[in-house]
Amino acid sequence: MTVSFEGRRCIHSRMCVTRAPDSFLADRAGDWIFPDATDPELVSAVIRECPSGALQYSRKDGHNEPAPQVNLIAVRENGPYAVRAQLAIDGGSDGYRAALCRCGASRRKPWCDKSHVASGFQASGEPDTRESQALAVRDGPLAIAPETDGPLHIAGNLEIVSGTGRIVSRVTETRLCRCGGSSTKPFCDGTHRRIGFHSE
Repeated sequence: MTVSFEGRRCIHSRMCVTRAPDSFLADRAGDWIFPDATDPELVSAVIRECPSGALQYSRKDGHNEPAPQVNLIAVRENGPYAVRAQLAIDGGSDGYRAALCRCGASRRKPWCDKSHVASGFQASGEPDTRESQALAVRDGPLAIAPETDGPLHIAGNLEIVSGTGRIVSRVTETRLCRCGGSSTKPFCDGTHRRIGFHSE
């Protein structure tokens, strides 16, 4: 297999270095990924658990990561949006996993860079449930367009869930707060305009 790493997306969840330590070497200068040192099934499984999508793989036997059968955005307590879907972020092709900023402080927007920790961001991972109907189709492409100085515009089949997996809402289009100030988190309520949020 070929393993790729995109540093700007990494949130240092440490799943790779703790679950496959022979292949992912922590605190090492230079090369640190050695997929051949571990069974390929384990390496593949560990990479699929990388919440940010910083790690991706391509297998020579064709057994690559499958697209999720249900598109999900999980709202993390005091933290980012954890996304699982066939992603097109800002028009790109971005794999199946991402951690997106919702505190407004990341220096790598729309990606989370863990600035929520230093900024003391507080937001529930258990927002209120909104009445919604079951989706006829639960997978497929999910387009995420970060609006300039505004929210994340989401288009596609999506279940928004709490940190514990409870359904918050089911939508095919919505706007999610990324300034950190909305009173209706995770949904945008226009607060970004009042507080002068800048996305750059």
